[in-house]
Order: sequence, then structure tokens, then C-alpha cells
Amino acid sequence: MWLASPALPVGGFSYSEGLEAAVDAGLVTDEEHARGWLLDQLALTLARCDLAVLGVAVSAWRRQDLDRIEELNTWLLTTRESAELRLQAEQMGRSFVEWLRLRPDAPASALAALRGLKPAPCYPVAYALAAALTAATPRDAALAFAFGWAENMAQAAIKAVPLGQSAGQRILGALADAIPAAVDAALALADSERQSFSPGLAILSARHETQYSRLFRS
Repeated sequence: MWLASPALPVGGFSYSEGLEAAVDAGLVTDEEHARGWLLDQLALTLARCDLAVLGVAVSAWRRQDLDRIEELNTWLLTTRESAELRLQAEQMGRSFVEWLRLRPDAPASALAALRGLKPAPCYPVAYALAAALTAATPRDAALAFAFGWAENMAQAAIKAVPLGQSAGQRILGALADAIPAAVDAALALADSERQSFSPGLAILSARHETQYSRLFRS
């Protein structure tokens, strides 16, 4: 449950993952649009990429299969579709390493392997190590990861659209209802079925790099 908290000191609150650019472009203008946008993002990007990687990485950390960990990390960073999205994965991964470093139950060898990933450990792979140190199943870990993402994104919608707190809670409720099915779909994917392909989001993310006024880093 701790891993599900958006209060983890990894900077997730500072990213909107393209939502701010969608607001600027007039694609997200109210609660209904924000809810639909985030439900699509959960199904089309998070489930098909991050959650799928996370589930496999938890098991790989427990087997101490470092070759598999390196492969997953490289795949995720290579398939990020914009500079901002890649920098987010790297920055949150590095920050998660520092949080793990302060935990007494984190094995030094695993931390060294995580910190040694090039060019940086990505967030889902770092998160998977923390989950592997608990009794959580890969599904438990993916549910926690997805709910933490949903809380951050609901808060991003409140700030960017903007929306009221009640609207944010309704959006979070819709995401929470959809998360179990998204997680199950993610964990059922074979390596060849994972994908990171969201052209519209990628274009918005690239535009966000030069957006005139911004609250968020992505």
C-alpha cells in the first residue's frame, strides 16, 4: 500500500504525461473529456507498456535475472515516444533508487544492479524491485502502481483543466474501476505483444516541450 502512495518522493506530481498539452490544444476542456482521456491512456499506454514491463520485472528481480532486467529497462526507454516522456521515466527511476537506498531491507547487490542500468533505471523497473522485496504478487504490484498513477493524473487534471476536487474524485473513481481489468490485460501480454504506440499523445508531448505556459514537466 505504501508503494501506491503518490507521496513517494519521486516527483510524479510534476508530470501530466501530455494532459497539459491536450488541455492547451482544446482536446480536454471539462470533466467528461478528462475522464475519457485518462481512461484511454490507462488502456492504450499504461497497460500495454509500463504495467506489462512491471509485472515481468517483479518476477525477474526475485529470480535475480539481471539480463532480463536490463532487457526490460532498455526496451522501455527505447520505446518512449518523446524526449519528455523518456526524461520522466529516467528521473522518476533515479529518484526511486534514492528512496530505496534508504530502506534497510534493500539488498546492496540489487541496488547496485539497478543503479548500474544504462542510461538510467526506468521507473517501472525500479518500482518492480521495491515490490519484489515485499510479499506482493506481480498483480498486487501492478494494481498499486496503476493507482498511484491514477491519483497523480487526477490531480494533474484538477490543476490543468482546471476542475474541482469532487470532479477529481469522480475521475479517480472511474480510473479505479477500470484498473483491475487493465492490469489483468497487461499481465497477460507476451513480450511480442507489448507496445508503446500512441502517435497523438507523442505529438502532444513533443509540442509540450515548447508550450508557452506550463505547470508540468511533461
